[in-house]
Amino acid sequence: MEEKIAKINKPTKNKVASLASIGPVEDLESYVKADWWREIFNANYLRTDGDVVEDAEITKNEISLLASIIPLKQDSYVMDLCCGQGRHCIELAKRGHRFMHGLDRSHYLITRAKAVAKREGVSILFKEGDARKVPFPTDTFDFVSILGNSFGYFESLQDDRQVLQGVNRVLKPGGSLVIDITDGAYMKESFQPRSWEWIDKNYFVCRERSLSKDMKRLVSREVITHVTKGVVADQFYAERLYERDDIQQLLKEAGFSDIMIHSDMCTDSKRNQDLGMMERRIIITGVVKKEWTPVKKVKDKRTVAVLMGDPRLSDIVKPNGTFDDDDFQTIDRLKEALASLKEYSIYYFNNHSKYMHDLFNARKKFDFVFNLCDEGFGNDATKELHVPALLEMLDIPYSGGTPQCLAFCYDKSLVRGIAHEMGIPVPQAFLINSENVAFIDFPIEFPVLVKPNFGDSSFGITQQSVCNTVEELENALLCVRTKMGFDRPVLVEQFLTGKDISVGIIGNPPESYRALPIIEEDYSVLPDDMPKICGYEAKWDPSSPYWKLRSIPADLPDETKEFLVVSCINLFKRLECRDYARFDWRLDDNETPRLLEVNPNPGWCWDGHLAKMAKLEGREYPDMLRDILHAVERRIKKEMTKTAEV
Repeated sequence: MEEKIAKINKPTKNKVASLASIGPVEDLESYVKADWWREIFNANYLRTDGDVVEDAEITKNEISLLASIIPLKQDSYVMDLCCGQGRHCIELAKRGHRFMHGLDRSHYLITRAKAVAKREGVSILFKEGDARKVPFPTDTFDFVSILGNSFGYFESLQDDRQVLQGVNRVLKPGGSLVIDITDGAYMKESFQPRSWEWIDKNYFVCRERSLSKDMKRLVSREVITHVTKGVVADQFYAERLYERDDIQQLLKEAGFSDIMIHSDMCTDSKRNQDLGMMERRIIITGVVKKEWTPVKKVKDKRTVAVLMGDPRLSDIVKPNGTFDDDDFQTIDRLKEALASLKEYSIYYFNNHSKYMHDLFNARKKFDFVFNLCDEGFGNDATKELHVPALLEMLDIPYSGGTPQCLAFCYDKSLVRGIAHEMGIPVPQAFLINSENVAFIDFPIEFPVLVKPNFGDSSFGITQQSVCNTVEELENALLCVRTKMGFDRPVLVEQFLTGKDISVGIIGNPPESYRALPIIEEDYSVLPDDMPKICGYEAKWDPSSPYWKLRSIPADLPDETKEFLVVSCINLFKRLECRDYARFDWRLDDNETPRLLEVNPNPGWCWDGHLAKMAKLEGREYPDMLRDILHAVERRIKKEMTKTAEV
């Protein structure tokens, strides 16, 4: 009886290990191991199939074809299952897709994938793992792919079903699966029983093929030979042949809907040789229609939904009108920081077209919302208050300001009036409405600062906003109205030249809060002829001298600091701020602090003013985020206790 296991010659120092081939066999199927896929995907695989799986042009064409079938968003969470050496993941990442994951059983291929991704400068999470036990949480991905005929390797049909059920589990509601798989009907009729080809000048490969006894799998034998070293591999494998009705039924059994078979995917080899199972493939897609899976609460671990701006949409506040690399890097820093807070499980929501639907369906999945959607609903700053209003309609607890608070603070003139009523100093100012076209009785002295009455992120405030003459004022007014709309009111405010101060509060006065170290802007880097303001250029234009501004600890008398903190606490309560807020002040010529703006839900980014203040007291970015989340939890618990008592 012939030996089924090839004998491996012991390698010498100068000789690569070679095999003694087992010679001709009558029944290929009897030599196939149940777990053949554990050993075959190595350097030899890349050598024999490199004309397809190592061809960058083929990979690009395949990804372009898939993109035409499923319009994949760049911020979608994507997993390429059985990703091999990561060629599809890496191509997608190079096209701007940021949240890529690859999973494969082969240690060799995953190691290679990580090395290539590093060389290409793309960030992808590659993991080793069994496709039947996908090591990711439920409801994680928007899109899962199984490409390159990587489905159907297991001996049991139930194993294939288990793979698809696992994919269903990790896909979000509404998520999609795409598979490219050998056209089983074509392959049964057209496979080559025998072939051989030169791989390069040193290696050639011989193949034998036959159908399994049940006609469900194509069994292959591959003998790889080196011209001087002899046989280096003699391996057997079997791949399941799915006809179109079979794969559709399997997807249906695994819980997929809207199953569609698309155009064939045909591949050409530059070696013009045997393509085997890669010759003609079908593309099939399916959608998961399910409810969000309830989370099993882990003791002492809270689940938080983070609401953010929608990178799919335009945003007039941003320099190019859309999210750019800096925005995505800022988001990545946030996600890294929140991931380090082990007491929380974090879920992200940023698709504004599905906000209502997704939040309603997932509301039982989390304890509360961390509202970081400071762009506003639809990335429209005038609709920032719509987000908490939506949460209140859905009865979902959330962080930060209420709709009323955001409405108050969005109107700078209104905040001025409230502060003045409370006895808190403000700069002299007047409001120009759309009908005001001339300045007959100019109520304040130059210099003045022109800024939109509605808005945040310093949008519409540049160095040209500081005016010393009526002509400059008219030009500045025209610029603001051009940006913001001619029907929008504009605030003309006394320009103060003293220290530019920011005060931050985390918590909820009067019972539980902390005033952060006060900071001031250091304008010493600016040329003398440039206005000392921290406007749009300082936040959004790296080419501007204002970009070099930095925040330093405020050098103020103790009584001034005390006045600022007390005033901010009073404003915090009066304007119904919650959990955290930032207050911007400026000193006048007499060193009197005058309130400029109140910012509920202030900038949350790692290099923002609030993070700089926290840093001064030794609190790193994740610590600051934790402090805010703890403040939210304490407030919600207190509110629930009061409700229960009533």
